[in-house]
Amino acid sequence: MEFLGDSSETDKKTMKKKRFHRHTPHQIQRLESHNTRELITVHSRKRTIGFVARTLPSKKLSNTPFAPPVVTLLLMKTLTSMNRSFESKMHTLEKRVSSIAAKFMGRPLSHLPPLLNQMPFHGGPSLDFDLIPGSCSSMAAPTLPSQPNLVLSDIDKSVMTNIAVTAMEELIRLTQTNEPLWIKNDGARDVLNLGSYENMFPRASSRGGKNHNVRVEASRSSGVVFINAMTLVDMLMDSVKSAELFPSVVASSKTLAVVSSGLRGNHGEALHLMLEELQMLSPLVPTREFSVLRYCQQIEHGTWAIVNVSYELPQFISSSRPYRLPSGCLIQDMSNGYCKVTWVEHIEISEQEPIHEMFKDRVREGLAFGAERWIATLQRMCERFTALHEPATSSVIPSPEGKRSVMKLAQRMVNNFCLSVGTSNNTRSSTVVSGMNEFGIRVTSYKSQHEPNGMVLCAATSFWLPVSPLIVFNFLKDERTRPQWDVLLNGSSVQEVAHIANGSHPGNCISILRGFNASSSQNNMLILQESCVDSSGSLVVYTPLDLPALNMAMSGQDTSYIPILPSGFAVSPDGSRNDQIPELKVEGRGSGGGGSLITVGFQIMVSSLQSGKLNMESMETVNNLISSTVHHIKTTLNCPSTA
Repeated sequence: MEFLGDSSETDKKTMKKKRFHRHTPHQIQRLESHNTRELITVHSRKRTIGFVARTLPSKKLSNTPFAPPVVTLLLMKTLTSMNRSFESKMHTLEKRVSSIAAKFMGRPLSHLPPLLNQMPFHGGPSLDFDLIPGSCSSMAAPTLPSQPNLVLSDIDKSVMTNIAVTAMEELIRLTQTNEPLWIKNDGARDVLNLGSYENMFPRASSRGGKNHNVRVEASRSSGVVFINAMTLVDMLMDSVKSAELFPSVVASSKTLAVVSSGLRGNHGEALHLMLEELQMLSPLVPTREFSVLRYCQQIEHGTWAIVNVSYELPQFISSSRPYRLPSGCLIQDMSNGYCKVTWVEHIEISEQEPIHEMFKDRVREGLAFGAERWIATLQRMCERFTALHEPATSSVIPSPEGKRSVMKLAQRMVNNFCLSVGTSNNTRSSTVVSGMNEFGIRVTSYKSQHEPNGMVLCAATSFWLPVSPLIVFNFLKDERTRPQWDVLLNGSSVQEVAHIANGSHPGNCISILRGFNASSSQNNMLILQESCVDSSGSLVVYTPLDLPALNMAMSGQDTSYIPILPSGFAVSPDGSRNDQIPELKVEGRGSGGGGSLITVGFQIMVSSLQSGKLNMESMETVNNLISSTVHHIKTTLNCPSTA
């Protein structure tokens, strides 16, 4: 097919002339289905006038005893006046909708097309969520994980649809156009040429005019992913599935309203209003909250596009909130179980507080929230899903059901850890304590209703080491070196008793570890651990388990009620180099791999009572636990003097 931006010289002139007036038949259909009731009334009355004028011509009226010539003239004059009045009202309404939409997108939008009929609006039913690809039939009607409860007016839907359609046009051009719109930086990453972008997509100063404190982050990345296009579309259009797909990136995601449920059988032309909070796994980096429109369109057979664009509701508008310009992905099915995904992230942000020095390079280079991180995480997670369907190879976990159950428990463990070390409080029950102490440790606590029930204390801190991220990752995940940093082992040795590979990299695996008491050979501790690594960073997450709970998982039983308190590490490149993937290329220390940013997090049960309160003893315990762990890591890796 020929995408926007690839045309002849004649087509380019036409494009320039009609930049904001290109809509496909599908887009027109969706626009027609979401115009205002006022427009429907206007057109309905206009058709009525036309019908009267056609069925009662002046000649017949003049020959009718009930309609003398004077009455005929008056009637025709009235009909003409009504027609002009309704046309004027319709034009005013269309102008109003387009004007409101332009304020959100920052540039002119095409006028709404004539409305011939109104299509009924249907919301999606609720769904018990199952992330496993293939669990939902591709022919089933699209559904949502929870029933949205935000009521939208018809004019809201019209504005949202117009914004989404225009954003989709921009996204397609961003994914398909190369230089000069996109240029390669020193690390061979695609970054947006802002001058070329402004020329191609001129924008009005509708967000408060020029703000010199606003910084733009815009990046593009692509990769081949082991998942079919339709399954991926289904996951990305579901707020719960998309959050589960990117646990280290998405802190929370919620569908507020379904503007359009799309075509039956797939998500084509579906439009959702969503709240999304993005994170970096560190207590030093604030999360980014967005209210976005997510719009899906099938471009051609086997090719889909999903666009996200900010849409600020009155209750969420804030000058400090980041603004998501048209971002998203183009998904092209490769008909062999794989698909090619091109991802674009384009954000305007104004930091109210200075970025912590430790993370400044990584954030400002666009690596912390950029397109490369989305693609790398997507590739790794899709490999993990594939591993779910492969036969069990461990003698300890011989059944497919047992393997799947252990993997689901490990996934819940990783998700829980990601929430515990970030700065989001929206996904937890009441936070009792929050803030950084004098040692740079952020301590929070929450009342858990499950896993386990009671008061849980979370503590996390981040630090830098002049060591390659791959060196740090290998050190932390290896059970043979674990006694060198795990202060709870008291020097005891650890043995791996079960291993589940869940990716092409040998570091992507789930392990069951057994600890031994230093003075006896009896089993003293069982640990479930998942380690994962990709070009954006790595995770090592673990939780202690008792033998009955582990036996439940290995036998294939439901693990959702097994209490867990995950702890662990998140490791990422420090951003000192533009090349984002040194940890997968460089094995040796000091050979160009750059330094590492490490976040360590612990969770402990403070009280089994919901009314339990924190005390100085529990605070001191968790502070000492983190401080000792960091000291052991620095000492073992020969960098005790680093901050």
